[in-house]
Amino acid sequence: QVQLVESGGGMVQPGGSLRLSCVYSGFTSDDYAIGWFRQAPGKEREAVSCLSSWADNTYYADSVKGRFTISRDNAKNTVYLQMSSLKPEDTAVYYCARDGIVRNCSPYYSGSYSPDYWGQGTQLTVSS
Repeated sequence: QVQLVESGGGMVQPGGSLRLSCVYSGFTSDDYAIGWFRQAPGKEREAVSCLSSWADNTYYADSVKGRFTISRDNAKNTVYLQMSSLKPEDTAVYYCARDGIVRNCSPYYSGSYSPDYWGQGTQLTVSS
């Protein structure tokens, strides 16, 4: 059974840092790219970052480039999203998802990603 469970959200002040975790099970990360997405109130869900199955390529949305870093710990079956220099506009529910079709992050550049399993989400609020 495929599962992804996010954690690590919370409230942080602007300029602060936080690390989100996505624990996955029921599949091998070597076979699937995993992405982080977010959805703010009243907005569409957007792709934030992606890590390829072999962890050899990544994707970052322009809005988070240079501030967010995606990584993976195979021993813990966990993908992380390290976020720094947080802004109020980063406030959203953050989701991790497994891509059902490709192993690399190329589709994220064109918006043609195809997540097939999602976590339940974790809330990040950036506010003073």
